[in-house]
Amino acid sequence: MPPMKPIALITGGSRGIGAATALAAARAGYAVAVNYHANSLAADEVVRQIRAEGGMAMAVQADVAVEREVVEMFARVDAKMGRLSVLVNNAGVVDTTTRVETMDWARLRRMFDTNVLGSIVCAREAVLRMSTRHGGSGGTIVNLSSVAATLGGAGQYVDYAASKGAIDTFTVGLAREVAAEGIRVNAVRPGLIDTDIHASGGQPDRARALSPLVPMQRPGTAEEIAQAILWLMGPESSYTTGALLDVGGGR
Repeated sequence: MPPMKPIALITGGSRGIGAATALAAARAGYAVAVNYHANSLAADEVVRQIRAEGGMAMAVQADVAVEREVVEMFARVDAKMGRLSVLVNNAGVVDTTTRVETMDWARLRRMFDTNVLGSIVCAREAVLRMSTRHGGSGGTIVNLSSVAATLGGAGQYVDYAASKGAIDTFTVGLAREVAAEGIRVNAVRPGLIDTDIHASGGQPDRARALSPLVPMQRPGTAEEIAQAILWLMGPESSYTTGALLDVGGGR
C-alpha cells in the first residue's frame, strides 16, 4: 500500500493564488482540499486538473466569514481525507478604491469577517487537529498577507491593508503560541500579482498599470506566490516559523 499523502486544505482555492497553490501542492505529493465560496465550477475544474495528473483532491464549499460553515468544512475534510497536515489561509476579499471617510460599516464587516476572522477561525480548527497538545502530530499553517500591510493602501483600500496588518500580527503570535506543539505558522506577503482579485475590486488592469512602481518592473504571477507558499508548507522550511515572507518584486 502506498504511503498516505499529507493533507492540505487551501481556502479560496478555486482561483488565482489559491488555485495555483492547490495545483503546486498536488504535484508535490499533497492530497488537496480545495475550498470555495460560490464558484463550484471553478473549484471542480481545479480538482479535475489535479486528478488528471494523478493527484488526490476534493472540493469543499464554505464561506470562511461564517463560523458554522468553517467548522462544517473541516469536519467534511476529516471524514473524507483524514487528519489535516497543512492549512493555507488564502481566502480573502478586496473592495473598490475609496478613502476611509466613505467606507460604510457593511464594507468593513465584510473585509474583516473574511480576511481576519475567517483566517483566525480556520487556524483555530487546524490547531485542534495538528497540535500535539490535542493528540495531533504537528503541521503547518501559511497565512496570506500582503505588502499592503506595510504600505498602508492610502487613498485606495486602507481597510484591506489594515486587515492584512492584522494577519501579520496574528501570524507572529500564533507561531509563538504553538511552536512547541509541532506547528509552524508563517505568512506570505504578495505584492502586485496579476490575478482576477483586482477585477473584483473594480480595477482589472491594476497590477499592470502599477508595474512601474515595482523595482522588477512587472507584476508577479499566482504561480510565483504558490512556490513561496509551497516552501513554507514543507520540510525545507523546517526551522522557519513566525516569518513574514515578502514576495513583491522588491516593492
